Amino acid sequence: MGTERGGGADGLALPAGRARAGLVREIAATGVWDRDAGWRAAFERVPRHLFVPYYFVGAPGGHERLWGEDPDPARRERWLRGAYADQPLATRLRDGELVSSSSQPSLMAKMLVDLEVRDGHRVLEIGAGTGYNAALLAHRLGDDAVTTVDLDPEITESARAHLAAAGYRPAVVTRDGARGCAERAPFDRIMATCALRAVPVGWLGQCRRGALILAPVATGLLKLEVRDAEFAQGRFLPTPAYFVAVRGEGSEPRGGAVSGVPRRVARDDVFRFLLDLSGGRVEASELLAWWEEAGRPGRERFGVTVSGGREWVWLDEPGRTCGWWEPVGGG
Repeated sequence: MGTERGGGADGLALPAGRARAGLVREIAATGVWDRDAGWRAAFERVPRHLFVPYYFVGAPGGHERLWGEDPDPARRERWLRGAYADQPLATRLRDGELVSSSSQPSLMAKMLVDLEVRDGHRVLEIGAGTGYNAALLAHRLGDDAVTTVDLDPEITESARAHLAAAGYRPAVVTRDGARGCAERAPFDRIMATCALRAVPVGWLGQCRRGALILAPVATGLLKLEVRDAEFAQGRFLPTPAYFVAVRGEGSEPRGGAVSGVPRRVARDDVFRFLLDLSGGRVEASELLAWWEEAGRPGRERFGVTVSGGREWVWLDEPGRTCGWWEPVGGG
């Protein structure tokens, strides 16, 4: 693989460049960069294929591994097309379970725009993954402004190697993301690329006043503004977001079958979001009754307050706490 920053010097450079240009056009057509065109240049320059030298696709009876060094030219072409498809890629499996992935590029683009970065900002990313998102951040802000952490040393080792191959050297730290990275603080932005049960309150103390935290909680994207080490508040964005669950805080994946409600409701994306958000505190049938009485509100009507080591969910305005929610510790 190539080592030129943001590019590639091997025989894949031209076909990868064409594929990358196609992906950029596809993302641009969604209008996501209308609010911040600066991110387009990052997606144009950062070579995703260097961050997914192999990945897994569904196949009868399990998974099929595609990789860039496959001796079969047709399979190498499939790998390259997939690397620049606007879809998430499973990059690491353990006992058949997905433990790491490269997120869908268009969702990454939206999250980066929603992060509202500016020159001079320092960013902490929770969940290093392949390193691709850290490379996009480093391209925009510079290597020294970006820190990415992950609990799994195998993931951080490979992310560091991918970043170096693409010519980027942000700080890559192996640790529980719930602890943040105090030695690299303070941060202007914290961005999680793994699903959380709740926002760790310890992150607030590593932020500057007015910092933003953007994190997948349940199946939504929560955007908080930090006032100080004890208080942050914000809303969910309307965009659905499905990420691999964070490890290190004892969380177990939720979801699966839902009983006690009609099948059409059990499959409703927003209702599933509420079920996940409730964390099993209420029966599905009771949650459905509350949701219908409230007019079936979407994700964007829900918000979260973090204060004094506790956090809670509200509807429309901070004083309107959801009846099915009890304040819990932020971890």
